[in-house]
Amino acid sequence: MDLSLFYGKNYHSSRDERAKQLYDYFVKKEGKKPEYILSSPGRAEILGNHTDHNHGKVMVASINCDILCFASPVSDGSITLYSEGYPPIRTTVDDDSISKEEYGTSLALVKGVCTKLRQLGYTFGGFVAYNTSNIFKGAGVSSSAAFEVLICEIINLMYLDGKLDPITKAIVSQFSENVYFGKPCGLLDQSGIALGSLSKLDFNTPEKPLIRTLTAPEGYTLVLTNTGGDHAKLTQHYAAIRTEMESIAQYFGEKVLRDVDEEKFLASMPELKAKFSSRAILRAIHFYNENKRVDLAEKALDEGDSIAFLNQVASSGLSSMSVLQNCYVPGETNQPVMLAIEYSKQITKKSFFRVHGGGFAGSILAFVENSELEGYVDSMKKVFGDANVFTAQIRATGTCGYKL
Repeated sequence: MDLSLFYGKNYHSSRDERAKQLYDYFVKKEGKKPEYILSSPGRAEILGNHTDHNHGKVMVASINCDILCFASPVSDGSITLYSEGYPPIRTTVDDDSISKEEYGTSLALVKGVCTKLRQLGYTFGGFVAYNTSNIFKGAGVSSSAAFEVLICEIINLMYLDGKLDPITKAIVSQFSENVYFGKPCGLLDQSGIALGSLSKLDFNTPEKPLIRTLTAPEGYTLVLTNTGGDHAKLTQHYAAIRTEMESIAQYFGEKVLRDVDEEKFLASMPELKAKFSSRAILRAIHFYNENKRVDLAEKALDEGDSIAFLNQVASSGLSSMSVLQNCYVPGETNQPVMLAIEYSKQITKKSFFRVHGGGFAGSILAFVENSELEGYVDSMKKVFGDANVFTAQIRATGTCGYKL
């Protein structure tokens, strides 16, 4: 097996052992060798916090944790998935039933992917797959999106001759998460995972986003910290951001904020203040300014100005904290994301921080200057626990695989 397609030429030998164990387990259980190997990475949201669902601009990177999978086609249209540590998932390629009881489950994600692919006119068969994941738990690196895109790629390789491009896989996966999984996400997570590398995406036309691959600044390491907050019952808070932004857009006769001219929005502030909550207006302001930050960050990378780029990352974090207001659960006195960000600022001098992903009670992302890395990681582990602090590297490839 050649794993360099997934991990680069200098990957650690532990990757080989992990793959061998999963391969041997497939052979033991199925009585035959698998026909395909695949890998689907996690992702890090770099910029563009809560803008994708309103057709904004983002920066996202795939990172070097993944779901590793061995799979083979089957002839009876059945789908069976064995994921390490979880009960097996069983369904069929033509089961399009939607159940609220299945919201938040991997079964729902599989059914949603298959349904959307059939709606797009694709015909395909079933498969059996064995997965193992080292995607960081609780760090907001989108394990659900990695799983969705993996299912797309299994079908793509086995039955569609690789015809699905990364954005189509992302769109199919987003449908699955929105409609079957019950989470109203935008396209950032799935796109970053499908594309690989560090990318800027402009979702002005979501089904055909403008994509540009960028090079991350050298001398810094990504560190993700799971702050240990309670993730239960947060969907309503994520959904409220999108709902409030779109309510402002609807005032102007549009579905999303991207279609509302910013100058017109600002000129209408007296009327908006009389009709909407201040928080809804603030969240719209965050949307417009976040798009500008993405452009400025791109310009900084083009000019080789790492500090200017990282200042935009930090500025995004401040806006999420005070304008978007997704760094704590409303009404809660326990505010671990806020604590993690502020503590990070106290123990470093050359590094940059922001909330990561959906927010409220999740994780933070840090670009840590390499001379500060060891001390930062040690300090954060003492506060948030050894198992909740992760270093990461940007991965060149998105979800992909090949026939063995």
